[in-house]
Amino acid sequence: MMRSKTIPLAGWGRFPTAKAPAFRPERVSEAAACLKADGTLLARGAGRSYGDQAINSSGSVVLTGRLDRLLALTTGDTPLLEVEAGVSLGTLQRLLLPRGFMLPVTPGTGFATVGGAIANDVHGKNHDADGSFGQHVAWIDLLRADGQVQRLTPDATPTEFWATVGGIGLTGIILAAGLRLLPVPGNAVFLKEERMPDLAAFLNGLRTARSSARFSVGWIDALASGDRIGRGILETADLSLESLPLRTDKTKRIPLNLPKACLSRPAVSLFNWGYYHRIPRRGRSGLTSIPKFLYPLDAVHDWNRLYGKPGFSQFQAVIPDAAAESGLRALLSAANKGATASFLAVLKTLGAEGQGLLSFPQPGFTLALDLPRRAETEALLARLEAITLDHGGRIYLAKDSALSAEGFARMYPRLDAFRAAVTALDPEGRFSSDQARRLGIR
Repeated sequence: MMRSKTIPLAGWGRFPTAKAPAFRPERVSEAAACLKADGTLLARGAGRSYGDQAINSSGSVVLTGRLDRLLALTTGDTPLLEVEAGVSLGTLQRLLLPRGFMLPVTPGTGFATVGGAIANDVHGKNHDADGSFGQHVAWIDLLRADGQVQRLTPDATPTEFWATVGGIGLTGIILAAGLRLLPVPGNAVFLKEERMPDLAAFLNGLRTARSSARFSVGWIDALASGDRIGRGILETADLSLESLPLRTDKTKRIPLNLPKACLSRPAVSLFNWGYYHRIPRRGRSGLTSIPKFLYPLDAVHDWNRLYGKPGFSQFQAVIPDAAAESGLRALLSAANKGATASFLAVLKTLGAEGQGLLSFPQPGFTLALDLPRRAETEALLARLEAITLDHGGRIYLAKDSALSAEGFARMYPRLDAFRAAVTALDPEGRFSSDQARRLGIR
């Protein structure tokens, strides 16, 4: 059996924290040897989920970062990249773009791993056009609890495949995957930025973008209120025929935890005012590189330290189209009334329902809010959960740290089917996490 080392664990929000024995396999055979450990196991990639999803405080974690080999690249009519699960998405983009390809779907960070992207069925700024990550996965090699490595495909093993896609690591350890690629004419996008004066205008802008642009995303001034609630900056983009020099500038770092005063309402209001007015009234447009557009926050390493030592919770929910304006207005109003101030609030549009049994996307609009950890944060998260439920929405498990088991069951209608699939794959419950136990999944 491999040796383990007890290490501190946290999500990207730096809350909650725990300690657990960790294994660090470098080969598939070593990953299989981890199954000999006592207690429960959980695969952990880059730790870029925000809450307790990649924490297993009552068992062990299997760190997949050294399972990062590139196995094969097939070009032609159906380009396919075969990789191990621990490789980061940003590494793949840097490999692919000079060769005329990119990953069709990626979240807002390139530091996430392939395994984590599959386990959360992540989405990006182009969900209406290209769906979520799992729709572009041709196969998955899964290390099951019984020690078998099973190749899953959507055609031959649909139940196991779609339980693993979005299955938050509970079906086994993802070892490798085949990823379909998107051919691109260059390495840039043509980006348009414009001010949106309020929530109604923002939603109309995003609705228009569904049919006029491949990518769309918005930054919202979460402290704006009254007639200005929901104001922000709408970005729309399409792939360009042109290419730009792909700079490899050294990333900036946050050298220390910022004091609470930096996140006071006056300080964040001042930042938001400046960020909103940096875009001219007439808007602006131009070329930017694909990595810079997809991963803007990756330019600042350890940006999660901006929230200070207590960390932060990110809340992300999708509200269906029919209830979008009232639901999003209620969420923003509730967050605005709190003592904490969110300067990172993101609004996107989502298309078709995700195919994974626990996939997050459903048609509508998704709002993400960063909430610094304070005494009142748990009560605010409970209020945001209630608003989401009242409007027929759902909370994203990759960002979750506080969702109730009751709320989770109401939001995810295919939960019973997921439980049945997981039980068939792992009847003794070897794979688990703090999040899974909190949500009562197993």
